[in-house]
Amino acid sequence: MTEPDELWRVRPAEEADVAAIVGLVAELADYEREPEAAEATVDDFRAALFGPAPLAHALVAEVRDDRAAGGGHGWMVVGIAVWFVTFSTWKGRHGLWLEDLFVQPAHRRHGLGRALLAELAHICEQNGWPRFEWWVLDWNEPAHGFYRAIGAAPQDGWTTWRLDGAELSDLAASVIESQP
Repeated sequence: MTEPDELWRVRPAEEADVAAIVGLVAELADYEREPEAAEATVDDFRAALFGPAPLAHALVAEVRDDRAAGGGHGWMVVGIAVWFVTFSTWKGRHGLWLEDLFVQPAHRRHGLGRALLAELAHICEQNGWPRFEWWVLDWNEPAHGFYRAIGAAPQDGWTTWRLDGAELSDLAASVIESQP
């Protein structure tokens, strides 16, 4: 984590950050050309990140904000890393899945994205988790270049599959119907 006297810092998200996180997720959805896909609400994120048994986690990147009350220096959330724990049957150990990484365009190229990833790598190391994985849209060449620059490698030979909406409900119903 960075020291408070610096111009930016990375830290674990707190419940007070939820509205900023939801706002950044909406910005990410817009960047990824699917603004209507971001349906999660502040309440959804509050429950997922800070409910009784949270299964998702987040880090935030902040920059100094001179507009803070009283003319002092406050902090403004400008980046997020939302993640959860996975499990590899081949490794027999847990890992970390980065669901979303986003830094507002005006705050890129200052080390915030790298700092968020470094903190996640540190979490993996601390827990003995051998894998840190994520998806990147095929068309997002700036992200591909960024990830290659930190030493990450794309995993070819795998196709992502998804089941949601009516198809998910239909499959779930077929299991219930087949119960004796």
